[in-house]
Amino acid sequence: MSTLIACDTCGLVHDVDPLPRGSVALCVRCGSRIRKRTRYSLHLTAALSLAALLLYVPANIFPILRMEKLGLVSDNTVWQGARRLFEDGDWFVAIIVFLASIVIPLLKLLGLFVLVAMAMWKSHRAQRQRTMIYKFIEVIGRWAMLDVFVLAILVSLVKLQKLATVLPGEGLWAFCAVVVLTLLASASFDPELIWNDEES
Repeated sequence: MSTLIACDTCGLVHDVDPLPRGSVALCVRCGSRIRKRTRYSLHLTAALSLAALLLYVPANIFPILRMEKLGLVSDNTVWQGARRLFEDGDWFVAIIVFLASIVIPLLKLLGLFVLVAMAMWKSHRAQRQRTMIYKFIEVIGRWAMLDVFVLAILVSLVKLQKLATVLPGEGLWAFCAVVVLTLLASASFDPELIWNDEES
């Protein structure tokens, strides 16, 4: 059964037949991609999500920064940074750091696991709710502020270099890997699998 799809770029409406796995439909007017069937979407999403979840623990346990000043060594995790901001009265920034660095990645990974599990079981239950979960994941994905986070780390490394020795910790690499893997996992999931039984 064909589906009417409007191009996001130029708005032209296309009558698109079901696509075989691994194929792409392009707009006849502007050449933009209007539909894509990802090969092995569920397996790829599950693998990337699991890898991100495994790295989520060291990203939040190991220190992000290590600062050495006058012989004193201070290790700071993401949680300690958020707590320190809260104790210093910067509640708004502390909440943003806590949500964007700890809560949102975990919610996104759990949501992806729910979507993958239900699609693998070919369940027809709660399809509208699963669609809402997918839309929620797409919205909160914009809060994965990898560029802002890395820029803040680099600024602190440069600015504090005269006052103290600041080194990136093991948690920084794990945190960056979690963000990248989570973005790739959400991009690899085919939302059509919520409504369609055909495994991709």
